[in-house]
Amino acid sequence: MATAPIKPLAFLANIPLFKELAPEELERIARHTRQVRAERGEILFHRGDPANGFHLVVYGQVKLAFISSKGDEKVVEIIGQGGSFGEAVMFMERPHVVTAQALADTLLLYVQKEAVFDELDRDPRFARRIIAGLSRRLHHLMSDLEAYSMRSGTQRVIGYLLRDCRRESEDVDSIEVTLPTTKGIVASRLNLTQEHFSRILHELAAEELIEVQGRTVAIPSVARLQQYAL
Repeated sequence: MATAPIKPLAFLANIPLFKELAPEELERIARHTRQVRAERGEILFHRGDPANGFHLVVYGQVKLAFISSKGDEKVVEIIGQGGSFGEAVMFMERPHVVTAQALADTLLLYVQKEAVFDELDRDPRFARRIIAGLSRRLHHLMSDLEAYSMRSGTQRVIGYLLRDCRRESEDVDSIEVTLPTTKGIVASRLNLTQEHFSRILHELAAEELIEVQGRTVAIPSVARLQQYAL
């Protein structure tokens, strides 16, 4: 079913990157922003395609991945609502280094490079926000590298399941986690094979630390699961 078009200006005004811009600055960027609708499975760009702007996810999910010449895939990141991707290579004026594919029916905003570069020239504060956003992403990628290098597969899976548990009430020790996509894609995101990922889930379930129903993972005790990862 078709959905009504969103107003790019209203969406841009509520994302951290643009939140402090004046109305006239937002209007300039909105004039160089277009909506992109991608059906599940659709490729937004391939590795090597030119990066003439960046994307913001209004709703849906996008997978960023490396794909080998043999078709093997390594998922780098899964971008959800409010997330962005493509800024770094846009600023470097280099081609995309990953392939982006919609994991669900997705609506995005595509912000053209010229609009961003013009605002950078006008407002140094905007440059600082851009740098802060890219620095957060670099910190996130470094944390991933540490996890892949220094932590066991079980520790990676537990860390992933508990990544948002700090948002829950401290009075509630049990939570439910819904995997955002298939187990195979989540496994690749954690640098595991799907078989290894499934085996870890089975082992945690056997220890009565989790209960798995499809993509829903119930955690009876966050504290016990955290302790198991030590």
